[in-house]
Amino acid sequence: MQQVTDEMASEYQRIFERTTEDPGTAGDEGEENWATLFREWLPPNYQVVTKGRLLASNGAMSPQIDVIVLKPFYPKKLQEKKVWLADGVAAAFECKTTLKAEHISASIDRCKIFKSLFSKRIGTPEKELHSPLIYGILAHSHAWKSEKSNPARNVTSALSTNLKKVDHPSNLIDVVCLSDVGCWTAFRMPFYNAEWNPAAKHELETLFGGTWGVSAGMSAATDASGAPFTPIGAMLGYLTQRMAWNDAAIRDLADYHRLAGLWGSGGGQMRQWPQSVYSTEVIKGINQGKITNAGWNWNEWGMVL
Repeated sequence: MQQVTDEMASEYQRIFERTTEDPGTAGDEGEENWATLFREWLPPNYQVVTKGRLLASNGAMSPQIDVIVLKPFYPKKLQEKKVWLADGVAAAFECKTTLKAEHISASIDRCKIFKSLFSKRIGTPEKELHSPLIYGILAHSHAWKSEKSNPARNVTSALSTNLKKVDHPSNLIDVVCLSDVGCWTAFRMPFYNAEWNPAAKHELETLFGGTWGVSAGMSAATDASGAPFTPIGAMLGYLTQRMAWNDAAIRDLADYHRLAGLWGSGGGQMRQWPQSVYSTEVIKGINQGKITNAGWNWNEWGMVL
């Protein structure tokens, strides 16, 4: 992972030097860097393509997106097109050569558009708090280059500010990878008891519509996590884990990444949502005590998802 990180930094320097003379080609090369990374490191039955739009089953069409990971069953004949059947897409990514705060704000809105192409799933907290689509931002580097700049803090701040705009936990951006700084990944707590925050208990119960609700946010991991953490390794580990919820065949690989420490460790700001983000079925299950804190075992009623 460190070798891959070094290679990405070298590519950024090469691309950046040519950006002013040919920004279009520079952007295309950056996208291809990430597509090549996925082709080399994701399970081989997932095809990776660049450029295109997603087509929902109802005919709705997304804006153009840079890098797309197709599910293993995607028809070979349809891979010749640049319009991708939404339900055959596992993940979609925006690629930025140089990340800026305004990119993050715009991506919050784009994420909701893309995820609206997919039917809502019901039955468990895992299904209802996650879209079938994994959506993220991939960046070689950033615009905060002055000596006193703190790019990690700037990304965290931009994500925290825009968290207020997200109308449902499933519409969170899933991952932001800034290859020379850190990796930000979404987390969901399907059960948050208002009593855990005594100072805000009354306000939380009013928001929740009961004694509990949902909490979610973005967790930041940077070099402070120590080896073997790298931003790219954390992104690949998280992406594989999210894909494995829908593809049990790759759970061994996802578990290995997690146990080997690729994700790193960190924290971030949370936001709460009311019980009404769930279906009646899931609310009933949580009230019956189905949420479990038994550790990571691919349980769709787990305490953290």
